[in-house]
Amino acid sequence: MRFFEHQERARRRTRALVLLFALAVVAVVVAVDVLVLGVLTLGGADLPTLLPEDAQGAALDPVPVLGWSTLVTLAVIGTASLARAAWLRSGGAQVARELGGVEVGADPADPLQRRLRNLVEEMALAAGVPVPEVFVLEREPAINAFAAGFTPADAAIAVTRGALEKLDRDQLQGVIAHEMSHIVNGDTRIDIRLMAALFGILAISLIGRQLSGAGVRRLGSRSSGSVALLGWALRLIGALGLLAGRLVKAALARQREYLADASAVQFTRNPAGIGGALRRIAVEPGGSLLTVDTEEVSHMTFGEGTRTWLLSSHPPLAERIRRIDPSFHPAQLVALAKRLAASREADQGAARAAARPDRGLDARAAGSRSGPLDPAAQMGDEAPAWVPDRAGLTRLDGAQAALLAAALVVESLPDGLLAAARSPEWAPALLCLLLLSQAGEIQERQRLVVARRLGAEAEGRLAHLIAEHPAPTPRQRLPLAEIAFPALKRRPREDLARLGETARELIHADGEVDVFEYALARMLAVQIGDALDPPRVRPNGRLDLADRRAEASALILALARLGHADEAAARAAEAAGLAAAGLPQPGGPRLIEDWRETLDGVLTPLNDLRPRAKGTLIAALTTTVTHDRQVTVAEGEILRAICAVLHVPLPMAPAANGAVG
Repeated sequence: MRFFEHQERARRRTRALVLLFALAVVAVVVAVDVLVLGVLTLGGADLPTLLPEDAQGAALDPVPVLGWSTLVTLAVIGTASLARAAWLRSGGAQVARELGGVEVGADPADPLQRRLRNLVEEMALAAGVPVPEVFVLEREPAINAFAAGFTPADAAIAVTRGALEKLDRDQLQGVIAHEMSHIVNGDTRIDIRLMAALFGILAISLIGRQLSGAGVRRLGSRSSGSVALLGWALRLIGALGLLAGRLVKAALARQREYLADASAVQFTRNPAGIGGALRRIAVEPGGSLLTVDTEEVSHMTFGEGTRTWLLSSHPPLAERIRRIDPSFHPAQLVALAKRLAASREADQGAARAAARPDRGLDARAAGSRSGPLDPAAQMGDEAPAWVPDRAGLTRLDGAQAALLAAALVVESLPDGLLAAARSPEWAPALLCLLLLSQAGEIQERQRLVVARRLGAEAEGRLAHLIAEHPAPTPRQRLPLAEIAFPALKRRPREDLARLGETARELIHADGEVDVFEYALARMLAVQIGDALDPPRVRPNGRLDLADRRAEASALILALARLGHADEAAARAAEAAGLAAAGLPQPGGPRLIEDWRETLDGVLTPLNDLRPRAKGTLIAALTTTVTHDRQVTVAEGEILRAICAVLHVPLPMAPAANGAVG
């Protein structure tokens, strides 16, 4: 199952979700109306005290009363849902904090947190999506995780302390890949909207809880019995709403968990990773059960977060493992449990002498940055263009190459610059550093721009980065910027506006805009803009490629001319790209005056394409770029920028049939 098919499926799930939610609301409204009708029919000694004086003792017409009951119930559900949606506008980080998540800092002392941050950054760079914010549920000893957010730009990934301590690097990588697939497939957008929608239904139960409590506290008053009875009835209706919510979650979540597991295997090319994590959950005493109330987010977690006797939102663990490893047999879990028990017993003995929290982790798994790696000894020809030197490399599977490339890029970054990229205070200065000219006079003007727009403190930090760290290489610049985006998003809105203006002025300081500067400006605008108002973002439209034929053709032409200086090579690359997109070939040679103006004019309209159409277009662009069997730094940068604007992940590798997965 490929990304763009996932996206189409997500759109269908959204429509089904709206229908199921409407049915759940109807069920709750009918239940409340039945309750009101029962009260009117049965009456009671205390009923007159609940009615207006002019209505006491008179026969009531049930029709207008039921009408008001329906309107009030709908108002309560709608108001509660809208209020919850407003509270969740800040995105995935808000959900993580509500569940007790602690954000992983720029340079955590805990090696397990460093390993987690490295894995998330590597996954995001390999997939070509914004780096999510990273949280740890420190008080949770179980093995679990979740991803949340309206868009990839405001997404967050949270992992329990138990997952950090009990899973090895491959297993944790499988869990992160599973959660990353939910982000890129659009599942998290549905999840967070579902949280807001179902909260409106659960509000009926909350009101009932308050009324029943008030009735108990007022036992000496005449109306206490009616109030308590009404409260318990509403709580019962709330339970009906909870059942309806679980029905919606079960209909939404089960199949997509299988798909996310499969995506994790496809992404890491290591079924033992996520399979091992699921096996570990199956044999751990606490499994994946969390101590916090996970009813609202039960459809978002990696494993079942709470015990349920009805309508679990996750498939059975054994079936998930079997789909990953067809040779799996439940007896294997018994053997694994025995090995873990023996290991724990041995660990307890060793702990009496000496214990280290990162025991059993190698330097790389623990997040150590002991020294540079040699990518020439490990990478394949299909590695992305921003990977360090690719000379003399052996071929790897496209997904493996992309993932290893990202790990090597993160490993190659200078420690000081990497720490600056992860810091909300230093990230603006780092972004300015990436845009500095090497020409002395131009650089001086740029530093004055930074001082004037961002202040002397920001210029001082920029001066420190210039003096203390080597200038980033062309292949390091865009990854550094992408790692910095989560830290930048935590800056106040007014700071982000000033930073955007500063970046534009730095880019135009020398009167030219190169490919890196253009790519960075577009990615900064998209990711910061999406993060500032996530609910309003429209990641996809409803148009087919035929509806944007002219724009798609112009984009292919611009990319062909940008990456091929030779006229014949450029025309051949353009023809290959048009053929892959199913677009007509030009009658003769075509020219463009400025590739920047072309991209500015076509990218926003192309974001209105539906997911499958975007898949075809990205496959065509990949065909265009790789037609000469090499990807330059400039081509890699512009392709990442295009994917960012179109809200799609970076293709792992071109397929023979033109599909991208």
